[in-house]
Amino acid sequence: MTGARRWTFLTNHGHVLLAVASAPDLRVAEIATQVGISTRAALAILRDLEDDGYVLRTRVGRRTHYAVQPHQPFRHPATETHEVDELLAIFGRPPTG
Repeated sequence: MTGARRWTFLTNHGHVLLAVASAPDLRVAEIATQVGISTRAALAILRDLEDDGYVLRTRVGRRTHYAVQPHQPFRHPATETHEVDELLAIFGRPPTG
């Protein structure tokens, strides 16, 4: 991001979720680059998303495959009646899994 941009509407968690939805076989380093965060931060976010049931991680040979779990509610009380599928639909990335 440039210095002029200090905030965004989506968090890094949202951007990682969108990256996984668009390309489940991306490497963690590729996700990090796409989102503009460190590899370590991307790993932590993927762990958060997996721990809370938003992403399923599976090994495929030597690679890790991530799949967005459909029909998961948003975490914030103001939006908990909506599902992340709606966010994915806005950005043209259908849910996987």
